[in-house]
Amino acid sequence: MVALVRTVAYLGLEARSVEVQCSIAPGLPKFNIVGLADKAVGESKERVRAALASMGLALPPKRITINLSPADLPKEGSHYDLPIALALLATIGVTDAEQLIDWIAVGELALDGRIVASPGVLLAALHASEQETGLICPAVQGAEARWASGVPVLAAPDLVSLLNHLKGTQRLPEPPRGEVEPAVPVADLKQVKGQEIAKRALEIAAAGGHNLLMVGPPGAGKSLLASCLPGILPELTPAEALEVSMVASVAGTLEGGRISRNRPFRAPHHSASMAALTGGGLKVRPGEVSLAHLGVLFLDELPEFQRPVLDSLRQPLETGSVDVARANAHVTFPARVQLIAAMNPCRCGHLGDPALACSRAPRCAADYQSKVSGPMLDRIDLHVEVDPVSAADMALPPPAEGSAEVAARVAKARAIQTARSDETGARSNAELNGGSLEKWATPDEAGQKLLLQAAEALRLSARGYTRMLRVARTIADLASAEQVARIHIAEALSYRRQAPRA
Repeated sequence: MVALVRTVAYLGLEARSVEVQCSIAPGLPKFNIVGLADKAVGESKERVRAALASMGLALPPKRITINLSPADLPKEGSHYDLPIALALLATIGVTDAEQLIDWIAVGELALDGRIVASPGVLLAALHASEQETGLICPAVQGAEARWASGVPVLAAPDLVSLLNHLKGTQRLPEPPRGEVEPAVPVADLKQVKGQEIAKRALEIAAAGGHNLLMVGPPGAGKSLLASCLPGILPELTPAEALEVSMVASVAGTLEGGRISRNRPFRAPHHSASMAALTGGGLKVRPGEVSLAHLGVLFLDELPEFQRPVLDSLRQPLETGSVDVARANAHVTFPARVQLIAAMNPCRCGHLGDPALACSRAPRCAADYQSKVSGPMLDRIDLHVEVDPVSAADMALPPPAEGSAEVAARVAKARAIQTARSDETGARSNAELNGGSLEKWATPDEAGQKLLLQAAEALRLSARGYTRMLRVARTIADLASAEQVARIHIAEALSYRRQAPRA
């Protein structure tokens, strides 16, 4: 007899159907798992053996073969434990194989028979919804699975209660849907003294989803400004929240099935490796740029990152996705992020201050800033210098305008962009391209003349020219202007990259 149980394999944010086939045949006792399984799946037989022993069941002294079909699809992860155990139990007659046909099973087994959490349950639930089947998963992840609408979810704490439910001697309760996380308190712009130009640039970045680089001496408030950004960004839409939660589910960070409407904010240390930032590793997992999808990726001390690591972000920043290619798999993760970066003007950090600057200025500034490649800087829309704040500025009362007032203007500008999204297909101005960009961001005659003069003087690349138009369109949206005018182009030009100061 051959028993079949359905499960899934994860490739990026895609769940593919896998059939677990179990056969018990006469021969020398042996337990084999075939079908391109990795080490975690190969070790499943020991966890399954111990879990069955905890229930008082022993494997028959025969040749047991588990086949994971299709055989040419890589299988990674511990979530195959539960479907393997169910297929084995169905083969030896402990449970009815016919009952399992309409279910997809995922979950790791503990040695005492408990069904413990495994990454990717939300993806498995969405796949079950497409296949019009139910989902068997760990009890602790039932709330996560319930976010997939219309999917019967069987969330079991252990194998014994799951088997009793299938036999009809016990009924497992239907898990509740996960909660929506409340807004997390973040820094407020009222905490920022002075820095009006930087705050204006931050508002433009938030309104259009643009990348921003802040350059200034230590202690000027660059990190504080970046931490204020989540407080002025609009909430995720329900569809976007589900998209972000899928990435978190694959990464195993979606705790308790709680979905957040807050945009992700990731701030990796500058010692992060390429795999940590863009994704990869022995078992391909999303990196920081994917965990920040539809949110903010903050890179503090930008030149301190390894140059190859920084340059690995160039493609994701342009395409909104990251492709991780390996010999046995090709995985794509979403990476539509807003990059916010901060750096000192030079290694000592005090370029332009005669009292504090080092003896190598301004040569040290050119050497330090050259650690960030030109193509990387070209992908950053807004460049702003953050000047040091004096003691007199710190003694001033808090500014009258805080994050709430700026967030209202940002929301109004985003609403204008959303109204255009049916035609443009862009969530924000940072995604405008082609004919949509030409239609909505072409400036008036005076603005066009200024833009052409500046493009020639600044030697703007085609990418830089396009990004300039996007920023100008956002400035016009903040002013509720129908057409991009000369004043909007002029402000956008003021945020272009400048040469290091002497």
